[in-house]
Amino acid sequence: MMQNEGVLLSHVGKSYAVGQSRLNIFEDLSLHIPPGDFLALMGPSGSGKSTILNLIGGIDGVDSGEITVGGQRIDRMGQGALTRWRAANVGFVFQSYHLLPMLTAEQNVALPLLLTGLSGRERRRRARTVLEIVGLSERAGHLPSELSGGQQQRVGVARAIATDPKILLCDEPTGNLDRQSANEILQILGLLNAELAKTIVMVTHDEAAARAARRTLVLDKGAFAARELAACS
Repeated sequence: MMQNEGVLLSHVGKSYAVGQSRLNIFEDLSLHIPPGDFLALMGPSGSGKSTILNLIGGIDGVDSGEITVGGQRIDRMGQGALTRWRAANVGFVFQSYHLLPMLTAEQNVALPLLLTGLSGRERRRRARTVLEIVGLSERAGHLPSELSGGQQQRVGVARAIATDPKILLCDEPTGNLDRQSANEILQILGLLNAELAKTIVMVTHDEAAARAARRTLVLDKGAFAARELAACS
């Protein structure tokens, strides 16, 4: 069960090896995301936005500092514990959908549930439920090639929430979509945030997407801009 502390990055340092040298992304980055927040991260390419998602999701580790999510120090977890924690607490939405082409929408959505110990019947029931939430129950048996880009991304969102995680990490979720499809995805994310209390952290270059969030932070050269941007009502 997640606690009430939300997400806390405290004095985080992060770098990557590039040949014989290291590329510094963050030297002393701190960020608090309260439970139930919908945060958009904006900024130029290479500023570290996706790195923040990877750190919160336990994909990358820190060089220094601390990461606490729901009262748990995930930077101290071993890989096994981190994998189990991630499967239970975090859902990912990707720009390019990352659906398996040989599986139906329902089967793609059910994939994360293989780690939960649910029966096959319960996995199918859960997959159909979340497909209904994103408005795609009638497409459950379709392959990704038989779906539009917007429908594929809705399958991606359904897959992300299949395990009922508290946190959704969205990396350019509208980046490959036309405006109408993008708006549909943003409406779904807004619903998940407002009605199901999902904490959402969304990397985007899309100002319309940022306006759908509760607040926006701008990242540049590994640091946040002084001014926080509030969502337009």
